[in-house]
Amino acid sequence: MTSRIRNSLLATTVLSLAALPVAAPSAWAETPDYAAMYPISADVPGVCSFEAIDAKDYSGRTLNIITHAIPVIGEPTALHAAQFGELTGATVNVVHVPFGDLFQRIMIPFQTGQAAYDALFFPSLWLGDFNPYLAPVPGAYLETQGMQDLTATYRDVATWNNEMLLYTMDGDRHYMKYRADIFANPEMQARFQEETGRALTPPATWEEYNEIAAVFSGWDWDGDGQPNFGTAEVTQRDDLMFSAFISRVAGYAKNPDVTGGFFFDLETMEPLVNTPGWVRGLEMFVAAQASMPPGGTNFGLGDEIFSFGGGQTLMSYSWDDAFIQAQQEDSPIRNTVVPTALPGSTEVWNRNTGEWETFAEPNRPGYVTWGWTSAVAGSSQNQDMAFDFLCFFANEANTESDMQVGRYGVNPYRESHFEAAFYEDELGWTPEVSQAYVETLRGIDENPNRVFDLRVPGVGEFMSSLAAGVARAQAGTATPQQALDDVADEWRAIVDRIGADTIRAAYANVVALEDAR
Repeated sequence: MTSRIRNSLLATTVLSLAALPVAAPSAWAETPDYAAMYPISADVPGVCSFEAIDAKDYSGRTLNIITHAIPVIGEPTALHAAQFGELTGATVNVVHVPFGDLFQRIMIPFQTGQAAYDALFFPSLWLGDFNPYLAPVPGAYLETQGMQDLTATYRDVATWNNEMLLYTMDGDRHYMKYRADIFANPEMQARFQEETGRALTPPATWEEYNEIAAVFSGWDWDGDGQPNFGTAEVTQRDDLMFSAFISRVAGYAKNPDVTGGFFFDLETMEPLVNTPGWVRGLEMFVAAQASMPPGGTNFGLGDEIFSFGGGQTLMSYSWDDAFIQAQQEDSPIRNTVVPTALPGSTEVWNRNTGEWETFAEPNRPGYVTWGWTSAVAGSSQNQDMAFDFLCFFANEANTESDMQVGRYGVNPYRESHFEAAFYEDELGWTPEVSQAYVETLRGIDENPNRVFDLRVPGVGEFMSSLAAGVARAQAGTATPQQALDDVADEWRAIVDRIGADTIRAAYANVVALEDAR
């Protein structure tokens, strides 16, 4: 990595990178050693490789990009934008926006007809609102090796009305991760047995999760002289908390024998967010606050990453990022952490019968939680350059490198990313951790009972309403039932304003994915 790129990454939230023309490879005596120039292990041949992009000449042209704040997604965007500018001669401007503001910063130019940005990075659940304003991915890019290698799940996520509108560069799922060394420690096992009367095992239910978190909170169980805590969770209202809450809810509310919607009843478009399964999930979410670190009741995603990834907490759940942070080469807890499926519940609400059902084994749905994605604005006058940039961002060499940095937020989304040997041989993970990782991710994608995020017009309003209601319950200003009753009322008003038929038509795409198995 050049010092120029390294110094530019965190300097500002808006990067204006001066054009740095680089001669095409034909002008060199030999092909440059891109692995020596950039943070990749080797360039991988292809239409989006470093060598191929180096042959492009975009001198005198400007590419405008909007993305999330640094570090999650924002940092690799800045890195690859700087690389792209150096390789092609383009001027690349990157605007970083906090999550709570990102939707409006993209949507307002769309609605007002402004061509403010060429390339966009955003959560894929916003596709229900953004789809009319995006350029379809051209056929030439669909034929690239990277696109052909997409898993079926993420090909579906990128598609709207049978047309690929998203350029996939991330694959996100929620799962649990825990400190296996602490769970295997005889002293810790004895202490837990004494306090609870049962053996210490990785939690299969949220009740077990909360119980374990409570026992391991407020004392120094790793011997570093600092107190440790039981759980790190994303709890900040405007920083992806709604996804953490959905993970808490799924085991209680996503009955494997009930089809036709998780967020709404598809037929009636009646919100389901205040039904007993959802309420039980919120009760457990609120109860877990007592086992969080100081400030943990207002953790954003970055806080969760560094709390678990830095060894402060015993367990966590969300995306890959905290796990990858813990597995980085300089991590003191490297190869002591293990991923596994989200906890669930042996009691599951059946909305058809209006009763709780008891399961012999915990119901543990897989949660495919949108994933960061990218796209090109339909109004862009630089679509050729924008698609080249996204293709370059997601090339095999960059993706392999990005997936190794937890704070980047780039997680497996190609079939080739599910080979345990890569993580063992190339990254130095133990065989046990490598196998657990790929089996956990593959298990989510293949789970016959899955939850996908809501992708409908107005999704930003729905999720903001949900987050606000959950926050009221967390703060103790409303009971979980009261809070979710209020959310359901707000959701009904949003449906009435946008139109039940409009939302139903979009939501049917989500339900089809969930009910396919």
